[in-house]
Formats: sequence, C-alpha cells, structure tokens
Amino acid sequence: MAFQRRPGTRPPGRGPRRQYFRRRKVCKFCVEKIDHIDYKDVRLLGQFIQERGKILPLRLTGVCAPHQKHLARAIKKARNIAFLPFAAEF
Repeated sequence: MAFQRRPGTRPPGRGPRRQYFRRRKVCKFCVEKIDHIDYKDVRLLGQFIQERGKILPLRLTGVCAPHQKHLARAIKKARNIAFLPFAAEF
C-alpha cells in the first residue's frame, strides 16, 4: 500500500516553508532594562491596553512572561486608583 499525501499539502523537502521572515518580538522592558513597572506611568501602561480597555496578551505585545505579570498587576492598580479606565465609553 503506497503512502498518499493529503491534497493541498506540499511534498517534504521541496521549496521554502515561508515566503517571508517574521522578526521575533523582543521584550521592551528587558531591552530598556526597566526593572520596576510603575502603575503611575499612564503613558507607558496605555501602550499595552486596547481601545476597549482590555489588557493586550504577551503574544501581541512581545513582552516576556515575568514582565507581562508585572505589567498586568500595574494596570490593575492604575484602574483601581482611576488612572486608567476599566472599559471604554460607547
């Protein structure tokens, strides 16, 4: 019994897998050597929040996991003190 490929798949070892090279995201806080994420820095925290008020995930922002945890904690503190909105107004 011969091996059959599924239609639409490419044969192994033929041609490039991707036509473009996606650049790996690097953590902004690691590059700039920011140790403490301050909850009072609204301009910095605003970069990591969607228009609707949601916190962006680390796969979109490129922030490493430890800094993402500190960032989420800082955003939640800033929301409780009313530096940042919980949700956008319609």
